[in-house]
Amino acid sequence: MTTSFEEIVIERFTEVHVEGVTALYNEPTVCRQVLQMPYQPNDIWRSRLSGCDERRVQLVAVHKGKVIGNIGLDQYSRIRQSHVGSIYMGVALAWHGKGVGSQLMGAVLEIADNWMNLHRVELTVYSDNNAAKSLYQKFGFEVEGTLRKYAVRDGVFVDALAMARLR
Repeated sequence: MTTSFEEIVIERFTEVHVEGVTALYNEPTVCRQVLQMPYQPNDIWRSRLSGCDERRVQLVAVHKGKVIGNIGLDQYSRIRQSHVGSIYMGVALAWHGKGVGSQLMGAVLEIADNWMNLHRVELTVYSDNNAAKSLYQKFGFEVEGTLRKYAVRDGVFVDALAMARLR
């Protein structure tokens, strides 16, 4: 599949994207790499829209009307940590390695740096997700530590890495 970046549009996650985002995170390969439960209903993602404020940025990557990726950035609400944000992201399997993650990460970090004035952005990634780790490192994230037995995946405990980018 050859696709130009002009065909992929980054948009604010809204009600029109709920079914697409639900489908994205219900995709078994995506669900396996994030902390979402499988078979989630649309209402789970719809409820995440209701809590939107200026400290939360939720974006989607859309190709020909279909959601192919999602990224979220939450600024910490504690006053002494208001310079910190946390990221989560998912990209449809068919779009892995095609620059969608880079577009989403670039868009959300531009907001983090130039609109929210965040000095620290952090995330977690499963320690065996080499493609995601490479993407994050490309954007300046560094491993800060290993979170042992961080989550259950496929019936076993798996480790995750704590990564952060300072500016």
